[in-house]
Amino acid sequence: MTREPLDGKPNIAYYVVADLKDKKLDFTADTTFKRRLTPKQFFDKNEMPLLVVNCSFFSFATNQNLNLVIKNKDILAYNNPKFRKSRADSTIKIPVYGSAIGITQKRKADIAWIRSDSGKKYAMAMQVPEYKRISTRRTNRATGESTTTKSPDPLQTWKMRTAVGGGPVLLQNGEIEISNEEEMMFAGKAINDKHPRTAMGYTKDQKLIILVIQGRTPGIAEGATLTQEAQLFKDLGCWEALNLDGGGSSCMLINGKETIKVSDASGQRPVPAVFLIKTGK
Repeated sequence: MTREPLDGKPNIAYYVVADLKDKKLDFTADTTFKRRLTPKQFFDKNEMPLLVVNCSFFSFATNQNLNLVIKNKDILAYNNPKFRKSRADSTIKIPVYGSAIGITQKRKADIAWIRSDSGKKYAMAMQVPEYKRISTRRTNRATGESTTTKSPDPLQTWKMRTAVGGGPVLLQNGEIEISNEEEMMFAGKAINDKHPRTAMGYTKDQKLIILVIQGRTPGIAEGATLTQEAQLFKDLGCWEALNLDGGGSSCMLINGKETIKVSDASGQRPVPAVFLIKTGK
């Protein structure tokens, strides 16, 4: 736990550091179908795991995840498809890939931008956002016509044992690189809004860090911007980090006990998916 102020403002945050190489720990996820459970209900359902934390964004209308969820190598939820219009030609739609954090069978973590659909066994991933792929413009000297081509499609099979999606990415290669514009999440001035936050990151030596930040309690804990959240992960020595669903959903249980005070007046918000750390069998 830390109460160190964020830019001079009151702050309460908790973070857990777990060794991905520790075979006594099982890193997994759980989800529901067309219904939601509170983190405490997920705790009871999963035989009292060490840690329960909210993860993916979801639809209040359908109670379903809007981001990728993988459990035991099976894709249980897919990224909600989004598109942006090309600046050059409004009739061309460019896919927007949501981000996720995954853990392989060999306990290696990765954060990437994901394409997933029910027609394929595995998700596909790229290590840079689609919108940042390098474009090359060439002019035909004879005709004067110009053509623009992008670098080859970098999507590769993403074989993860466990994964949860969210967005935007906060940290890449140890530096703050927030992909809110590329992912069309908290774009523009929304990057500076303060909210309760949930996020995950990992270090180069494969330490997983799960962070929750309390917010919406004036004078006690005001929450954090995406930039402040990213800086916290950089200060903790993370190589990559990913924002997850926050606001009233932010909640982390350690041995069944709440860490931050949740911001919803009614208590823990029911969610359709959680990330879990269990004692391995």
